[in-house]
Amino acid sequence: MQSLKQQITILVVVVTLVLAVCFMIAVGLQIKKSSELAAITKAKSDIATAKTIIDLKYPGPWHVVDGYLYKGEVKMNNNFEVVDYISSLTGDTCTLFLGNTRVATTIKKADGQRAVGTHSSDVVAKKVLTEGKDYLGEAEVVGEKYQTAYSPIYDHRGNIIGMFYVGISKKFYDQLLYESLWRMALIGTALTLLVFGGTLYFTQKFIIEPLKLIQAETQKVAAGNISASVAIGYKNEIGELAHSFNQLVELIQGLTQQISKNAGAVLPPANHAVIADGVIADTENHEATVCEQLKEVKEIKEDWGELPKGLNETTLQQILNYLKSRQGHLSVSEIAEEVKLTKVTVRRYLDFMEKCGRVKVEMQYGPIGRPLKLYTLLSNYRQ
Repeated sequence: MQSLKQQITILVVVVTLVLAVCFMIAVGLQIKKSSELAAITKAKSDIATAKTIIDLKYPGPWHVVDGYLYKGEVKMNNNFEVVDYISSLTGDTCTLFLGNTRVATTIKKADGQRAVGTHSSDVVAKKVLTEGKDYLGEAEVVGEKYQTAYSPIYDHRGNIIGMFYVGISKKFYDQLLYESLWRMALIGTALTLLVFGGTLYFTQKFIIEPLKLIQAETQKVAAGNISASVAIGYKNEIGELAHSFNQLVELIQGLTQQISKNAGAVLPPANHAVIADGVIADTENHEATVCEQLKEVKEIKEDWGELPKGLNETTLQQILNYLKSRQGHLSVSEIAEEVKLTKVTVRRYLDFMEKCGRVKVEMQYGPIGRPLKLYTLLSNYRQ
């Protein structure tokens, strides 16, 4: 059978892990989506920048002469200077197409040679060359995935004669994404451990330990120690449980005092005869004691009215009787020791009596420590 601590620990672990995993997945997906959007936005911006650079560097319209791509008077086939320059400025790969064929590019094949003469994918060619629209997003470039931007190239008649491309390798993009996810995972794990540790500390401090204290005091009561009490001031269910426990102990203490009085009343003096089985022949003393106790309870109700929740007439009368018998300045500890009640219980009754104006409280200040409260039964209370 698992303890409450183990059950709470398992619950905390499961909930924390579920929340952490859900958080990481949600944040990871959002990072991936944001990264893709950022890559596309950058590619779109870079291709506009590259077009402006080419227009400034090579004035004149795009056109085709004898199967070669020209910009103004400059042939762009194998013009690696311009694509390398754009690549150095943007950090992207860069390509010029005649139709769907690469004529100048920074993309390299597996053998290290520039991928001049290779073709774009059919999806890109259809989108850009046939439909005349920009292509933004992931595309296959010479057998590898890239985050790309393609834009059509028009001649002076408005015909599409080629394409302009910039893009970043998906391997590089994925590496950046995974690094971001890894950092996020580390931060998420650290936060999860922090939350987990804080939750366990809170559970141990404010749930497990108070319950263990109540359990220990309950075992003391079960073993016969009816002076046990629990000093827990939490205003929650555990605090209510501790308060109910203290009330139960008070009730047991009151019943014990009552039984003790009754037992003392029925003990036979030496000149009384005892019948068989230990039954006292003389029951007059017992009856008188019971009547006296009923009279005391009646007087308490008449003098004090309805007592607050948690207080009872028997215990109040017990404390009053002791204060009457001493007629001095008494501390809570002295009263509790004599009437065999806990200090917590005695203090609650004395506070009630103080509010009702039946006892006077004086403060005794010592050289160190907190001042000591001394209680005196007022003379105007009915003796």
